[in-house]
Amino acid sequence: MYAFAISDVIYCLHADIQTTDLFEGIWPIKDGVSLNSYVVKGDKIALVDLVKDWSQAPKQIAEALTSIGIDFTSIDYLILNHIEPDHTGWLREFRALNPHCEILSTDKGCKLIKSFYKIEAGVRAVKDGDTLDLGNGQTLAFIETPNVHWPETMFTWHEASGALFSCDAFGSFGALGERVFDDAFADEEIAFFEKETLRYYANIVSSFSLFVEKAIQKTRHLAVKLIAPSHGVVWRKNPQKIIDLYVKYASYAKGPAEKEIAIVWGSMYGNTKAGLDAVIRGIEAEGAPYAIHRVPDEDPSYVLADAWKSSALVIAMPTYEYAMFPPMAYIIDLFKRKRLFGKTVLRIGSFGWIGGAKKEYEAAIEPLKWNNLKSYEWAGFPSEEDLVALEACGRELAQSVR
Repeated sequence: MYAFAISDVIYCLHADIQTTDLFEGIWPIKDGVSLNSYVVKGDKIALVDLVKDWSQAPKQIAEALTSIGIDFTSIDYLILNHIEPDHTGWLREFRALNPHCEILSTDKGCKLIKSFYKIEAGVRAVKDGDTLDLGNGQTLAFIETPNVHWPETMFTWHEASGALFSCDAFGSFGALGERVFDDAFADEEIAFFEKETLRYYANIVSSFSLFVEKAIQKTRHLAVKLIAPSHGVVWRKNPQKIIDLYVKYASYAKGPAEKEIAIVWGSMYGNTKAGLDAVIRGIEAEGAPYAIHRVPDEDPSYVLADAWKSSALVIAMPTYEYAMFPPMAYIIDLFKRKRLFGKTVLRIGSFGWIGGAKKEYEAAIEPLKWNNLKSYEWAGFPSEEDLVALEACGRELAQSVR
């Protein structure tokens, strides 16, 4: 592993994480994820963000440091934009190697360093507008960006190069391999990272979209030439691209989103599936684009991504023991946690004895303020009359997104 030169004084160090572990203990990363740190060299040396001991990440970062002639003991300042353990989990070990390095974070960040790692000595709080002079013309400035996506977060700004070190903001899933810059990847590879950026946003950041918008607005006056996140591609050819993507994804929180339909369905014995097939015929007849996910077969991570970007949803599930189909109840709970507001939604489903799912479902979605089409339920297998009505429901939903 080696460092990637951003300029003659700035380097990207990255560790690729390839693991069966779940990100945050929840989200699959079958294509891996990168942990990015950055070195800024003046007369003194600053390291921006750290890693945790995951897939030998500290070893990968150490090798990258060696490639530019320094090691962990050479670091004068450790800047922690965000204290979540994927960026700080190796902090105790780093401190043992380098007891004299000064650690900088926001005031709330310093409190978290104490609570997570019991480190207080050599820790200094910085605030909006504070700067760090590394000597030799290299100055870093700090911009507080609370709740993107923890309350202690900040950006670090290097005006001379136009580099914005944004930690989790502007990040994505996906390991990087032997390349880190956007202009080193083919168009189809960038398309993959765009898709993983959406999934990352929907899974990790979406609940905090208002704060994402505030953070972006706060940096509008900066002449940003490079976006350097702590997960994913480093954007040097077209940094505005990733900024625009985040602006777009944040806007979905208030709507409207894309003119698409996300279909989320579960079926026990095929009865709900038969009704859903009729709904899909109606959607296709109107020419509306859609994505489809079956639960619990597909991980909710991917369901969230398509649901976040779509203006309309189909929720198709049977009644299970007088209540919602349990895997769908989990999905609905995630929709509430991630604040999927303002969707136009069709809910359908079969039942055996009585349609108890409807009552629980309507109570569960009430905080989301969805524009709900009339739910359609039927007993057992759908009749021909049911199928005609369900196809009409699909048409109505498709027309709503045009």
